[in-house]
Amino acid sequence: MAREFNTAHANRPEQHYTLPPLARMPPDVEELVHGSYYFVLHAPRQSGKTTTVMALADKLRQDGRYAVVFCTVEAARNTRALADVVGTVVDALRLAATRQLPQPDRPPREDPFESERPRTRLYTYLSAWSAACARPLVLFIDEIDCLEEEGLVSVLSQLRMGYAERPKGFPHSVCIFGMRDVRDYKVLSGGLDRLASSSPFNIKRKSVTLDTFTRAEIADLYGQHTAETGQAFTDAAVDRVVHWTGGHPHLVNALANDIVGEQKWTATIDVAQVDAAKERIVLQWGTHFDSLMMRLREERVRRVLEPILAGSEIGSGDLEDDRYCRDLGLIGGRNGDIANAIYREVIPRCLSGQWQHKLRVVHGRWHRDDGRLDIDGLRAALLWFWREHAESFVRDETYHEVAVHLVFMGFLQRIVNGGGLVDREYAAGSKRMDLLIRWPLADADGKVPLYPTRYERHLFELKVWHPDRADPLPEGLAQVGEYLARGPCDSASLLIFDRRKGALRKKWATRCKVEAVQPVVAGSAVWVFRG
Repeated sequence: MAREFNTAHANRPEQHYTLPPLARMPPDVEELVHGSYYFVLHAPRQSGKTTTVMALADKLRQDGRYAVVFCTVEAARNTRALADVVGTVVDALRLAATRQLPQPDRPPREDPFESERPRTRLYTYLSAWSAACARPLVLFIDEIDCLEEEGLVSVLSQLRMGYAERPKGFPHSVCIFGMRDVRDYKVLSGGLDRLASSSPFNIKRKSVTLDTFTRAEIADLYGQHTAETGQAFTDAAVDRVVHWTGGHPHLVNALANDIVGEQKWTATIDVAQVDAAKERIVLQWGTHFDSLMMRLREERVRRVLEPILAGSEIGSGDLEDDRYCRDLGLIGGRNGDIANAIYREVIPRCLSGQWQHKLRVVHGRWHRDDGRLDIDGLRAALLWFWREHAESFVRDETYHEVAVHLVFMGFLQRIVNGGGLVDREYAAGSKRMDLLIRWPLADADGKVPLYPTRYERHLFELKVWHPDRADPLPEGLAQVGEYLARGPCDSASLLIFDRRKGALRKKWATRCKVEAVQPVVAGSAVWVFRG
């Protein structure tokens, strides 16, 4: 039986297609253990941390020199009382050691230090265990960033307390890992606050992270499926996966799993199958996105993402906010853009989702009898919606700089959801946001194929008229022209949202209007809406 593409927790090579885990780590990580160092490994959620660290732990066990324990402290999530946090960490270590170590290396079955004060209990426990252990003790502690407030500080501080006593009187080497780099942890309370004091884990030798998959690695992973089943991925399909995922391991596996596992597609996999899988994954909104997107309303995340969504040349300016968003996997690259194309679609869709949900009914007709999109009906629905509802929606949006964008996207997604696709294009410094509706065209038999290859294309360019700025109409028309030069569209619309103080004092019902159609390039024109 063929293996599967894994989308949940750690890989099992006998069950899942798996790339060599240790190849993703920096080459000196094993030497950190041999050198008796403490270190941090951090990477975004579901990027392969657990799989990689478990592989390193297995290799060290085979070496034979160390008593190696891998444990997770996830059970302490949302635990606030210090005694409960420390007690949960001690219990996690003891239970993992009982399962993973031979008797001479195990700690006492019962914790003789349970009555110890919580601020020293973990230190005392590890000191006694290390002294009694037949071999140097090596610990890998997962989900360390589940701990919050003083519980996190206390656990890290107690690890620091015994650092000078290693290797006989304290663990020989410790690796703590999670989403964020613990070098900056001082207090964690609904977000990361930084105090003036030094880090409680300043003994760490190094912070290491995991790279995303390269194109060659994605081709290798998919090639394992081809070797076992005979089903091939075209080169164009692999390129498309690289485009959508940026090499994020979970997304790479999720796309392939949707095609061959969920949809049971058995023919050669090409771009159409990859694109359809991307759309299904976004619409299904799995736990990977849920855990990531819950961060979007955090103030420090908003400060980083809002300028990107607004196309601003200037970001938040806060290095720590930027680092935090990188550790979460929301942004990446040298310029700090959204980490991958799927996130570039999911983030605004998530933020605009509350407006899509509130908009239960839209008056207007936008489907023609022949199944094509009635763009005039859609535009009429926009005018009605904006005059009736947009003012209250925009006022309630916390992402103030892009509030009108998010509300409009909620409206647009409500109309085309289930029938067409909405592609979003934006980038920091561009001062623009392009939305493209792709509406599938029927074949000669009048039916829309399962994997469409032909679409209607309707462009919406969004611009904001900011205070003390010139009318963005000329710039917007020029940008629409640039877009149409790259690829023809069935229609083009320019939406200008006036955010000047004088305009905001007017009633939306009177300031929403449509101007004369403006020519852009030969044979093309653009519908201009002001709101």
